[in-house]
Amino acid sequence: MSHILIVEDDRDIAELIRHYVVKAGHTAEVLASGTQALPRVRARRPDLLVLDLMLPGLHGLEICQALRRDPATVDLPIIVVTARAEESDRVAGLELGADDYLTKPFSPKELVARIGALLRRASRGGTVGDGRTTYEGIAIDREQHIVKDNGREVVLTAKEFLLLEFFIQHRGRVLSRDRLLSDVWGYQYTGGTRTVDVHVRRLREKIPLLAEALVTVKQFGYKLADPPAGDDEG
Repeated sequence: MSHILIVEDDRDIAELIRHYVVKAGHTAEVLASGTQALPRVRARRPDLLVLDLMLPGLHGLEICQALRRDPATVDLPIIVVTARAEESDRVAGLELGADDYLTKPFSPKELVARIGALLRRASRGGTVGDGRTTYEGIAIDREQHIVKDNGREVVLTAKEFLLLEFFIQHRGRVLSRDRLLSDVWGYQYTGGTRTVDVHVRRLREKIPLLAEALVTVKQFGYKLADPPAGDDEG
């Protein structure tokens, strides 16, 4: 059973989300103010955060940014829900570390499905060999949820971690944005493939090797180049 923290100032929407989250077998807690969110997360880290953007006290984007800067919450799964449907707002949320984004009005069942998919992918571990995957100087330890680039630890969000792992496991193959959304995000995503582009750009910024090795295939998707012969591919 996972504990979901819902930060939403609209009481009706908050109660609707809480009802469906509990119905799906999770526990849920609701906060109505942005100023309450950070202290509550730090006092008792939830398994996933459902976060509205337009909140009294502290904007949702500020909350998201603060959580991603804190090593204790850098990998906390975050789903943003907001009435602001512009692509620039969606991208801003993803830029600051949100794992997913839903615009109001949305289907509560779809939100619950996305919560379940993100929880499964954030918690899975140890299913490939000893839980370690390598690519040139990049080493992924799934059991400890650690990524190292030539010995330097790299802090990734839960979704960045899973996306990097997926690229390495499918190195040398061209992967469409739709395939990445389906296999990494775990559902038929309707918010646009810009989500993938934002996460890829963040990976390239955090791991310099990927700036060249992770190639954009124009109008289709991405490919992680095959490593040189003799590289340990874990």
